[in-house]
Amino acid sequence: MNTLDPRIKRLSLDPSTEVEKTNSHLITYEVFHQEKRGKHVTHVGIVHASNPEMALVMAKEVFGRRGKTTNLWVVKTSDVYTFGSDDEDMFETTPEKTFRDPAYYKVRDRIEKFQNKQKFEHEQRT
Repeated sequence: MNTLDPRIKRLSLDPSTEVEKTNSHLITYEVFHQEKRGKHVTHVGIVHASNPEMALVMAKEVFGRRGKTTNLWVVKTSDVYTFGSDDEDMFETTPEKTFRDPAYYKVRDRIEKFQNKQKFEHEQRT
């Protein structure tokens, strides 16, 4: 019997062992948390539950009471797809992406000059 359960695969256990038989009714769900409407949803951990509804209840109990929570998402771990760490070179297509960094644009000097001018004019009036 082949399994996608990460608890079994992570330990490289034989799926026909007692571990799978005792845990076969539980499914691993990834939990995502949204602190405030409009904010990013971030991964906060996992829960084990028998169905999505129970996973939401477990996620609320474990992760929803630690701080302000607007929303929780649960996703079956087996439904999450990712690239392997050996594929990281595919993201190096354009290593020089400084144009995406706000520090690339040299406007800080102009902002400080404007602020100093405003401060000086304010001091002159008072």
